[in-house]
Amino acid sequence: MADQTIVILGGGVGGLVTASELRKRLGKEHRVVLIDKEGQHVFWPSLLWLQVGLRDPESFVRDLGVLQGKGIEVVKGEVEAIDPERKVVRVDGAELSADYLVVSLGAQLAVEQIPGLAEAGYNLYSLEGAAAIRDQRKDLIAGNLVVLVTRTPFKCPAAPYEAAMLLEYDLRKRKARDHVAVSLYTPEAGPMPITGPEVSAGVRRMVEDRNIGYFPQHQVTQVDSVTNTLQFANGATARFDLLVYVPPHVAPPVVREAGLVGESGWVSVDRHTMETRFPGVYAIGDVVGIPLSLGMPLPKAGVFAHREGEAVAQTIAARINGTGNAGSFDGQGECFIEAGDGKAGFGRGNFYAEPRPTITLHDPGRHWHAGKVLFEKDWFRRWF
Repeated sequence: MADQTIVILGGGVGGLVTASELRKRLGKEHRVVLIDKEGQHVFWPSLLWLQVGLRDPESFVRDLGVLQGKGIEVVKGEVEAIDPERKVVRVDGAELSADYLVVSLGAQLAVEQIPGLAEAGYNLYSLEGAAAIRDQRKDLIAGNLVVLVTRTPFKCPAAPYEAAMLLEYDLRKRKARDHVAVSLYTPEAGPMPITGPEVSAGVRRMVEDRNIGYFPQHQVTQVDSVTNTLQFANGATARFDLLVYVPPHVAPPVVREAGLVGESGWVSVDRHTMETRFPGVYAIGDVVGIPLSLGMPLPKAGVFAHREGEAVAQTIAARINGTGNAGSFDGQGECFIEAGDGKAGFGRGNFYAEPRPTITLHDPGRHWHAGKVLFEKDWFRRWF
């Protein structure tokens, strides 16, 4: 086949894996172009450790430019427009045409959707927010620490539960736990409900065993930064002295404007091939909405972005090379659940299983925590 150009939008987990796998599978005559606004890759799971002072940002942020040495063209710039019919993107005013296009732009964090939220608390899902939590937590020696989930869906469904448990552990280490109440509020009916009642109950036990107040079915409507008060749709209120929040997630405007978004508000794809309704245009990771049989979507998580990226890379390479099998994403996934005290739980299963996902949760142990630490190290060794 004539020289081909594959353009990948976004240098997160999905984009990084797709670009790297394509470069391994294709000859040098074919271009692999990775476009990212910041030009850097952040290993987002490490934000949980950053918030309690167990990591520095420099330890889990990498310059995507180093991929140039592996034959991947890296463009630092903002994606301003996507024409999926022509497979053309505009980046900082310049147009780039592709033979295959992979959209991996993630979810946009829409803090502004909750009045008062940005002024009152700290965003667990941003580098700046996690660093601010790290610094602000030191001054909390009495009062109320609240972890707040504002809307669903949100990426890394275990993260707010991990955050609450790690912050509780940090309070104990600082000998301030007796004077600080820790609570978690969420609109969900239970933790990670798509995993099923047994796993959800298991995660809830992990939280409540640490004397963390758990308040499901609490949809926040407003935050008063003067009185440090949360207001919920059910009429309840809650006070806080330190507020750690998961902001609302939406599909990026450039994706919506391109006509890629379906009724769910996220990009619609074939659940196995990850191809959109536009031939040769794929979407992976948090920007995608994949409905499951229970009426809930596939969780937004790095493990899925990773495997979706591998599947898409295999498919595109097979088409270009004219040999090999197309890739297929099968819904398998797993994640560690940090619990504090140097321990972590571990969940694994098939989210595409019928009639409902089949997930197993392993109790917290030091070996699972060690596994997460090794995974972090291996991530950078493997991809950088």
